[in-house]
Amino acid sequence: MILLNDIELLRGGRHLLNSANLRVHPGQKMGLVGANGSGKSSLFLLLQHVLHADRGDMSYPQDWRIASVEQETPNLSQSVLEHTIDGNAEYRQLEETRERAELEGGEALAHWHHDFEAIDGYSTPSRAARLLAGLGFDEPAQARPVASFSGGWRMRVNLARALLQPSELLLLDEPTNHLDLDAIVWLEGWLNRYQGTMLVISHDREFLDNVVSGIAHIERHEINTYQGDYSSFERQRGEQLMQQQNIYEKQQVQRAHLRKFVDRFQYQATKARQAQSRIKALEKLQAVAPVYASNGYSFEFFEPAALSSPLISFDRVKAGYGDTLILDQIALNLQPGSRIGLLGRNGAGKSTLIKLLAGILEPVAGNIEQGRNLCVGYFDQQQLEALDLQATPLLHIQRLAPKHTEQELRDFLGRFGFAGERARAPVGPLSGGEKTRLALALLVWQKPNLLLLDEPTNHLDVDMREALVIALQEFSGAVVVVSHDRHLLRTVVDELYLVQNRKVAPFAGDLDDYQRLQLEGFGDQESSGNFTGEPLAQNTGKDDRQQRKRLEAEFRQQMAPVRKQLQSLEKQIEKQQGIVDQLSAQLADPTLYESDQSTRVSELIRQHGEDKAKLEAMETTWLELTEDLERRASEFERMSA
Repeated sequence: MILLNDIELLRGGRHLLNSANLRVHPGQKMGLVGANGSGKSSLFLLLQHVLHADRGDMSYPQDWRIASVEQETPNLSQSVLEHTIDGNAEYRQLEETRERAELEGGEALAHWHHDFEAIDGYSTPSRAARLLAGLGFDEPAQARPVASFSGGWRMRVNLARALLQPSELLLLDEPTNHLDLDAIVWLEGWLNRYQGTMLVISHDREFLDNVVSGIAHIERHEINTYQGDYSSFERQRGEQLMQQQNIYEKQQVQRAHLRKFVDRFQYQATKARQAQSRIKALEKLQAVAPVYASNGYSFEFFEPAALSSPLISFDRVKAGYGDTLILDQIALNLQPGSRIGLLGRNGAGKSTLIKLLAGILEPVAGNIEQGRNLCVGYFDQQQLEALDLQATPLLHIQRLAPKHTEQELRDFLGRFGFAGERARAPVGPLSGGEKTRLALALLVWQKPNLLLLDEPTNHLDVDMREALVIALQEFSGAVVVVSHDRHLLRTVVDELYLVQNRKVAPFAGDLDDYQRLQLEGFGDQESSGNFTGEPLAQNTGKDDRQQRKRLEAEFRQQMAPVRKQLQSLEKQIEKQQGIVDQLSAQLADPTLYESDQSTRVSELIRQHGEDKAKLEAMETTWLELTEDLERRASEFERMSA
């Protein structure tokens, strides 16, 4: 059992943990969540004795072996397979003693074979090969030197090393960041079979739902645990926050009542005793913190200046690199409102298709026709490398918008988490998540009508991912996305396309169907049952399900102005409610009626009546718009059924 008792942990003079407690039972799989910088990775270092607590006790069985993913990989000429096997130190140590045991023979050799069998030594090379295959390395790739791979692929090798290592405790810090969807599905299956104790840091809610049975949430320097998966944690936490806010609001009313009595009577001799009792009551009243929205990000894509139909079209397009053909005979028409998610194994050509759409890659053959008003917003991880590390977020946006005021640009950046001095800090020291937020902010500012997103959620925390999902749902242009974030795919895209065997075609199933096929192993196109093998244009209008999705996209686009009107009205209602509440509080003040203030009272009553009438009119309009939206949605469902 892992036991943390009253732990205090400081980094750079700042509290990460304070009076924190945690209990993890043997064999339990726990997700570790919390805001960026809350101390999740530092807790892992504490468990590995790299850091030491400033106060408190930490314990777990002394004989536990800990496996974790190394964050750096040197440029090695060693093969990927051999470097992965090196992760099993016990295996390598026994290998080194084999020759000596064979020379000694007898009991020494018998002991060696016993120890080798105990660590499954005979199956270690084949297990390493299967691990690498599951993470996307085919047999030729396993034989290549580690140095020949990019940083993301080297992180996959490090993950394979950690999984191969015998362990009682497995620590995984954002293991899905450099994986595609196929590898994530495979990893989930492996982790579900893992027999030891596991702690995993992740911002991928669906991954957590599939692999953990408990959540440890770091907030305000404390660790709170919840039973169940991430979705269960969200429900429980939401209920707690509502309860806490209700208690806080009631407490504030009670505090105000007690304070008012004390302020009025503590210096009057006849009321001194009663005032003192109220002061003691205030001191004993346990403070409950107000609930603040944890999500500091709120943004939306600007309305495109103009839309063409189609935005872009492909006619028998071929694409590749040098003599290698990656995609063949692509036929595609992208309309405003299209929501497309690309599926396919790593290397199948998803990113190649995105680059064709972005105009970064020229086709080998065929024709690409761009709409007159096409404005592309393109995001991939290389956008982070293109940032000016010496410049600030504010300077980055000023270069795009030199005619806008600094305050306008600072307000815009604040929606992406760059408020106050953070907008003036150099980009270089920013984390991967912060750089991704900045790259997305720069993309949003350019008002694209076609968004091309290649793994946009890497390094983003849960709150920013959710803000991105909401913004994409309201975007009136077209979206094509490659992502391993299944929550984003499920909630944003209307159509899935499979990139396979150089073809791009509609995938008639959903993400669950795709995951099942991936686990079973793709057969040929005809036997898969969900991959048509036909070019996109030849399937347009032939599949009822695809037709319905297109109709839904069109309906959502038609309803977008109504939804925006509702959102604007909700903000006005909230503001007007605040005005009415303020006037009500003034009218409820007893001191207002103690002296001759009849004129003031009359004015407040008149103003209160007028503002309340405005509020009721706004609420009536909101209700009518909501009912109209629901009626039209019901009619659409009935007509399209």
